[in-house]
Amino acid sequence: METMTLKLRVWRQPKPDSEGKLVEYTARNVSPDMSFLELLDVVNDEIIKRGDDPIAFDSDCREGICGSCSLVVGGVAHGPQSATTVCQLFMRHFSDGDTITVEPWRAGAFPVVKDLVVDRSSFDRIQAAGGYVSIDAGSAVDANEHLIPKEAADLAMDAATCIGCGACVAACKNASASLFVGAKVTQFSLLPQGQPERDRRVLAMVEQMEKEGFGPCSNEGECEAVCPKEISVSHIQTLHREYLRASARRIFGAA
Repeated sequence: METMTLKLRVWRQPKPDSEGKLVEYTARNVSPDMSFLELLDVVNDEIIKRGDDPIAFDSDCREGICGSCSLVVGGVAHGPQSATTVCQLFMRHFSDGDTITVEPWRAGAFPVVKDLVVDRSSFDRIQAAGGYVSIDAGSAVDANEHLIPKEAADLAMDAATCIGCGACVAACKNASASLFVGAKVTQFSLLPQGQPERDRRVLAMVEQMEKEGFGPCSNEGECEAVCPKEISVSHIQTLHREYLRASARRIFGAA
């Protein structure tokens, strides 16, 4: 099998309050069938053999599900392959001799912890602000107990595919979290189970989003372009409608 030699320029930052820099590494005998994270594993093996500190990066499922593999590869969140997480980005999408720059998410609300690892707990706090649904689900009921139009169910499922990786924030020049929050708000606004807290949820999530320091949406679409689950920017429109609706009801009272 033909292999490749690649040069990596990797962001190294030992701790949050220290200065970081790009450090060059050479990866040899790289199989085209390796994932990008497997490439980093191989590079780390060589670094450890030299007695140096390995490159810190996040990973978990390595199946494109969890969203923890948050890296900017070649200037693009999750790399050059569309609708793909870094763990599912294979080296066959690169060429022998390429120089690849690897950086963490760049956003004030995602501070660097070490090297390529960032703190994305701001997303957790936004979701926590949204809270839970108050409907007593009880035991499993017949599927026809809650009638949901197929179009609404499909749209809710499309929104629910968001894995909260933060690529949308990393790609946005304003570091906006509108696509993430829009997906979470849309998911519940379309389902009967999400109606009791519908107004409170969107108001609390937007307030927490602003408190965390995320910027405004300028409607340029970079977020959708890099989203590994292809979440549509139409969910941002839904977020704005839901927020205006909830704000009006809070001021003027429920209709």
